[in-house]
Amino acid sequence: MPFLLEIRVRPNSSRNKVGGCVGEPPRLVVAVQAPAVDGKANQAVIKELASAFNLRARDFTIVFGELGRDKRLLVDGEEEALQSRLEELLGEPKLL
Repeated sequence: MPFLLEIRVRPNSSRNKVGGCVGEPPRLVVAVQAPAVDGKANQAVIKELASAFNLRARDFTIVFGELGRDKRLLVDGEEEALQSRLEELLGEPKLL
Protein backbone atom coordinates (compact mmCIF):
# COMPACT_ATOMS: atom_id res chain seq x y z
CA MET A 1 0.00 0.00 0.00
CA PRO A 2 1.42 3.43 -0.92
CA PHE A 3 2.54 5.71 1.89
CA LEU A 4 1.29 9.34 1.90
CA LEU A 5 3.95 11.94 2.61
CA GLU A 6 3.24 15.64 3.25
CA ILE A 7 6.14 18.04 2.66
CA ARG A 8 6.97 21.76 2.57
CA VAL A 9 9.52 22.70 -0.07
CA ARG A 10 12.04 25.50 0.36
CA PRO A 11 13.49 26.22 -3.10
CA ASN A 12 16.58 28.39 -3.65
CA SER A 13 18.09 27.26 -0.33
CA SER A 14 21.79 27.50 0.41
CA ARG A 15 22.04 23.70 0.52
CA ASN A 16 19.97 20.56 0.00
CA LYS A 17 18.54 19.13 3.23
CA VAL A 18 15.67 16.93 4.34
CA GLY A 19 14.62 17.33 7.96
CA GLY A 20 12.55 19.26 10.44
CA CYS A 21 8.88 20.06 10.39
CA VAL A 22 6.62 23.03 9.87
CA GLY A 23 2.91 23.77 10.01
CA GLU A 24 -0.15 21.96 11.23
CA PRO A 25 -0.47 19.13 10.43
CA PRO A 26 3.33 18.74 10.59
CA ARG A 27 4.99 18.63 7.18
CA LEU A 28 8.51 17.41 6.48
CA VAL A 29 10.77 20.26 5.32
CA VAL A 30 12.73 19.64 2.11
CA ALA A 31 15.20 22.41 1.22
CA VAL A 32 16.71 22.37 -2.26
CA GLN A 33 19.13 24.65 -4.06
CA ALA A 34 17.15 24.39 -7.30
CA PRO A 35 14.85 27.26 -8.26
CA ALA A 36 11.10 26.74 -8.55
CA VAL A 37 11.24 27.06 -12.34
CA ASP A 38 10.30 24.49 -15.01
CA GLY A 39 9.97 21.68 -12.47
CA LYS A 40 13.63 21.88 -11.41
CA ALA A 41 12.73 22.12 -7.71
CA ASN A 42 10.34 19.15 -7.98
CA GLN A 43 13.07 17.03 -9.55
CA ALA A 44 15.53 18.05 -6.83
CA VAL A 45 12.94 17.35 -4.11
CA ILE A 46 12.32 13.82 -5.37
CA LYS A 47 16.07 13.18 -5.63
CA GLU A 48 16.64 14.38 -2.04
CA LEU A 49 13.69 12.40 -0.67
CA ALA A 50 14.88 9.25 -2.45
CA SER A 51 18.28 9.68 -0.83
CA ALA A 52 16.82 10.44 2.62
CA PHE A 53 14.50 7.41 2.55
CA ASN A 54 17.02 5.13 0.78
CA LEU A 55 14.61 4.53 -2.11
CA ARG A 56 14.61 5.15 -5.86
CA ALA A 57 13.31 8.40 -7.35
CA ARG A 58 10.63 6.46 -9.23
CA ASP A 59 9.17 5.35 -5.87
CA PHE A 60 7.90 8.94 -5.34
CA THR A 61 4.90 10.47 -7.12
CA ILE A 62 3.63 14.01 -6.52
CA VAL A 63 -0.17 13.77 -6.28
CA PHE A 64 -0.93 17.27 -4.99
CA GLY A 65 0.88 20.61 -5.05
CA GLU A 66 2.90 20.23 -8.25
CA LEU A 67 3.19 24.05 -8.45
CA GLY A 68 3.09 24.93 -4.74
CA ARG A 69 5.42 24.70 -1.75
CA ASP A 70 3.14 22.29 0.12
CA LYS A 71 3.10 18.92 -1.62
CA ARG A 72 1.61 15.50 -1.06
CA LEU A 73 3.48 12.50 -2.42
CA LEU A 74 2.74 8.82 -2.69
CA VAL A 75 5.72 6.68 -1.75
CA ASP A 76 6.10 3.02 -2.71
CA GLY A 77 7.82 1.15 0.07
CA GLU A 78 7.34 -0.72 3.32
CA GLU A 79 5.01 1.41 5.47
CA GLU A 80 6.63 0.66 8.85
CA ALA A 81 10.13 1.52 7.62
CA LEU A 82 8.88 4.69 5.91
CA GLN A 83 6.99 5.84 9.01
CA SER A 84 10.02 5.19 11.22
CA ARG A 85 12.33 7.16 8.91
CA LEU A 86 9.79 9.98 8.62
CA GLU A 87 9.66 10.32 12.41
CA GLU A 88 13.47 10.52 12.51
CA LEU A 89 13.51 13.23 9.83
CA LEU A 90 10.71 15.25 11.44
CA GLY A 91 12.71 15.43 14.64
CA GLU A 92 15.78 16.98 12.99
CA PRO A 93 16.20 20.74 13.39
CA LYS A 94 14.70 22.68 10.50
CA LEU A 95 16.76 24.66 8.04
CA LEU A 96 16.03 28.39 8.34
